[in-house]
Amino acid sequence: MDALISNGFSKEKIVSAKPDSVGTIGDYMAMLWMPPNPDHIKIQKITKVEQVKPEGMIGLWKGVSKEDLFTVKL
Repeated sequence: MDALISNGFSKEKIVSAKPDSVGTIGDYMAMLWMPPNPDHIKIQKITKVEQVKPEGMIGLWKGVSKEDLFTVKL
């Protein structure tokens, strides 16, 4: 959170992802990358949301298409 806030993201607009609820087209998402030892945060924009049957930990996010925008170093 601190890395995002220090790079201009508003704390009030940052929400944690849930497997049973996804964002909408035009929303941004941030993901620690690359597991298991992340060294940066990938910032992506949601470009498409398709209805899918939830699967495992990924849940509904399986149907989300996104575009990489930039990274924030940790």
